[in-house]
Amino acid sequence: MAHYKQFFEQFPVLHSHRLTLRRVVQEDAADIFIMRSDPEVMRYIPRTLAHTIDDVYPLISMLDDFLSKGERINWAITFKDSDTVLGMIGYVHIKPEHYRAEVGYSLSLAYHRQGIMCEALLRVLDFGFDEMKLHTIEAIVDADNIASAALLRNVGFRQEAHFREDFLHNGIFRDSLHFGMMKGEQRASKQFLKL
Repeated sequence: MAHYKQFFEQFPVLHSHRLTLRRVVQEDAADIFIMRSDPEVMRYIPRTLAHTIDDVYPLISMLDDFLSKGERINWAITFKDSDTVLGMIGYVHIKPEHYRAEVGYSLSLAYHRQGIMCEALLRVLDFGFDEMKLHTIEAIVDADNIASAALLRNVGFRQEAHFREDFLHNGIFRDSLHFGMMKGEQRASKQFLKL
């Protein structure tokens, strides 16, 4: 399993109870701009804030490039009856030689606290373990991002490390929390959550 290029050639569209997770396309730029230009949404994400919609197009092109190389995969999160992008989720760092990948996500502020990211994350975890045959899925969050850490714990991730001032964001050295979930652990979590 050297890479996922062949695996991603036909983009895997995923469905859950309320959501469709599909490929990010250039036509999504306006919705993504709302999310990437919001200081509150981007508060704990070490990426440059988008200032105009033109800042979003290179991001979408970069996602296409990673996908074509089989290096990363990202989904646009939408409701089943709408094409509006609520957020994004994906495997942002894949280590095929270790059957391991890092999941990352963001959600527009208007859709916070509705269980959307929990639903999307559980579906992406299923795909990672069942289809990609991953052994371990990891997630890294800013130590001050209490909501994201709570989400990870709620779906069954375990905190494995707390690194002090290990990354620089907006001129400040910040702490990060590293979470992990191994194959089989999510099944137990879903039974507990009754999902």
